[in-house]
Amino acid sequence: MTTTISTPDPRPNDTAYHRPVMLAECLTGLALRPDGCYVDVTFGGGGHSARILSQLTAGHLYSFDQDAAAEAQAAALAGPNFTFIRANFSELEAELQRRNAPPVDGLLADLGVSSYQFDTAERGFSTRFDGPLDMRMDARAGQTAADVLNDYREADLHRIFGMYGEVTNARTLAATVVAARRSRPLATIAELKTAIQAIMPRGKENKYLAQVFQALRIEVNKEMEALQEMLTQTAAVLRPGGRLVVLSYHSLEDRLAKNYIAKGKFFGEVEKDFFGNETKPFAALNRRPDTASLEETAANPRARSAKLRVAVKNA
Repeated sequence: MTTTISTPDPRPNDTAYHRPVMLAECLTGLALRPDGCYVDVTFGGGGHSARILSQLTAGHLYSFDQDAAAEAQAAALAGPNFTFIRANFSELEAELQRRNAPPVDGLLADLGVSSYQFDTAERGFSTRFDGPLDMRMDARAGQTAADVLNDYREADLHRIFGMYGEVTNARTLAATVVAARRSRPLATIAELKTAIQAIMPRGKENKYLAQVFQALRIEVNKEMEALQEMLTQTAAVLRPGGRLVVLSYHSLEDRLAKNYIAKGKFFGEVEKDFFGNETKPFAALNRRPDTASLEETAANPRARSAKLRVAVKNA
């Protein structure tokens, strides 16, 4: 008989690389079994993966990440119970099938950018440093944030700033970027900040820049498209009764997770069979997303925007 672990040690597995958010809540949501098979589709700094792995005996953990730095970090967890897969999580089903892994007992998706990525100036993710306008999760990938800023049409810049960054003056921002790049291409974070400084709301510059950078990062990495592809594939790789745990950090991600869990699709109403029964792969275990405790948000400000949704795969 297997034992469900429902009260894992709540102490965070902190590292200089990454402090995992809502660690205890994520592990509880997975309903870990020592002999179970689990997937962490966002290895990042390995905080969640390390704790999942520590609870397994005969079980196995598959962890995904497209970042070379994450792959190097994963070497510390090497062992017979662990497989690291350097791939975008949009390739979830194909990569697991290649390893004869499905069906799995639980899947965790922590959609935040790792602390290491934010704190490495040359990656271009953070507004705190100067560095190249890169923002690629996978350095082997194609376009950078500089490519988006310098090559996109004004209308497309307006769209991504408004949709992905929820920037209130997205049209003005797009026009300002296009005007600035006529003089010379925007190549660094400092150059972008200088170009748009005049249109940033006074007293809210940091929040504004965070929204602009979020929009660029999402576009560079095609994050919304990849998230939809991954979520759709979870229904194929999880066994009936398996757990889906999604930790998101902004409304766009949370909305996609919420809709897929509630309806089995991202837009429109839930589908029904001939008899009027709803046909959807998951049932939500928390009607409203869980959030981090006051203690955790005080210790780790990145946890303030986190929303955790947990669902179980229908039979």
